[in-house]
Amino acid sequence: MKKIFNPLVAINTLFIALCIGAFLYSQYNSDSGFGRQTQSAKKTTGKNGSAASSSERDLELGSVKNQTDKVSDEPSALFNDPAIKQAWGLKKSDAARAWSVTQGTKDTIVAIIDTGIDINHEDLKNNLWVNPGESGTDERGRDKASNGVDDDGNGFIDDVHGWNFVSNNNKLDDNHGHGTHIAGIVGAEASNGKGISGVAPNVSLMVIKYFDPKVPNTDNLKNTIASIHYAIKMGAHIINYSGGGTDYSKEEYDAVAEAERKGILFVAAAGNERSNSDHHPYYPADYGLKNIISVTAIDPTTEVLPSSNYGVKTVDIAAPGQNILSCLPNNSYGLMTGTSQATAFVSGAAALVMSHKDQYFKAAEVKNYILATGDPSTSLLAKTKTSRQLNLFKSLTILGGETGLSGTARAQVQDSFPSDSNRRGTSSDPNMESVSSVAHFGQELLHSIESQKERKRPSAQPRLGSGQPAANEN
Repeated sequence: MKKIFNPLVAINTLFIALCIGAFLYSQYNSDSGFGRQTQSAKKTTGKNGSAASSSERDLELGSVKNQTDKVSDEPSALFNDPAIKQAWGLKKSDAARAWSVTQGTKDTIVAIIDTGIDINHEDLKNNLWVNPGESGTDERGRDKASNGVDDDGNGFIDDVHGWNFVSNNNKLDDNHGHGTHIAGIVGAEASNGKGISGVAPNVSLMVIKYFDPKVPNTDNLKNTIASIHYAIKMGAHIINYSGGGTDYSKEEYDAVAEAERKGILFVAAAGNERSNSDHHPYYPADYGLKNIISVTAIDPTTEVLPSSNYGVKTVDIAAPGQNILSCLPNNSYGLMTGTSQATAFVSGAAALVMSHKDQYFKAAEVKNYILATGDPSTSLLAKTKTSRQLNLFKSLTILGGETGLSGTARAQVQDSFPSDSNRRGTSSDPNMESVSSVAHFGQELLHSIESQKERKRPSAQPRLGSGQPAANEN
């Protein structure tokens, strides 16, 4: 019997085959395998289904777990904050020994560029930065904080604790909780018998609000840039920024570069894109400026979180970021996860280092101390530039030739680290000899794998938008 050719069946079969082939090809070329969602994929559409603006600057807000207004009483030998022993990140970072050296000082100003802060929170209200030009009374006896006058002439009325660039006013309320959570990690008050303690329990927190989930159609990138300029103008020593995106911004780069010229440290989240930042940059963490510390997140076993970005050329150090207990609005507390939380740990560490060694506006030096004194870990060999996790105590005691309280010998601060292919400098850390040899092998293996992947990728057009020069991203 003669078979009848059916063109419709042939077309359908070909279409199905092409779909399967396209799917397998896309997964083969993915860095993270099945289920990977890149930042660009997230930004394809806006909230209303329309194309998202290239000027967006996203914030990985995450979700709150186990929110409560009470925490169980587990007193610390040093502080009387009830939940301090529930904070595994503080223990892993050797916070208790660090606090025996210093607990920071209110002279250190950390700008928290985020969703705002609950300025009335029991664990934060006493550690808020106070603008000296907007405090006290004016010539008519009115409180400068609420007299409706720009008393210090900086262009912002009554910015006593900071500024809201979303609504262009001094209302700093946190409508999500993320900013309050970050502020608590950096600088929640200690020894007040309430909640937790921040990494730097004595500090001044400058509140700068650039994002509000309840205010639609705002330009987050524009607000970010304005926030950075405000922090610089008002004398911040450290800028903590948890947002970011894959779009390069010349204006944002210039703002962070201005902070670099002023010696201001910029601590940035590496991002939660499940991506290798060496090949898929995440900004502002990956602008390559000397004042930036790019931070990824680890769990209690020192493994980088599956959601966190990594990169041996772009990500500097790892810090605790999984289920971190901190403050939330309305005098409550809860757990959040992400590189945002890890970033706050490093900002707190920087505040301790600056205050202890009086190294204000010396961002490059403070950065080097933090990166060079972290604990080396083989699990971070192919994940960060230093292969290290944050150690608060060592960052304070292995500095410039002094010996710590426990007899920890000083180490020579080096300008390159174990996972650099051209290792320069030395270290007296006994763990480093074995780690560094493995690190070199690990990096070479990773480079070989990534190079093969890149050769298999379709060649991408150079990104020339927003004033970015063409560059080879390999």
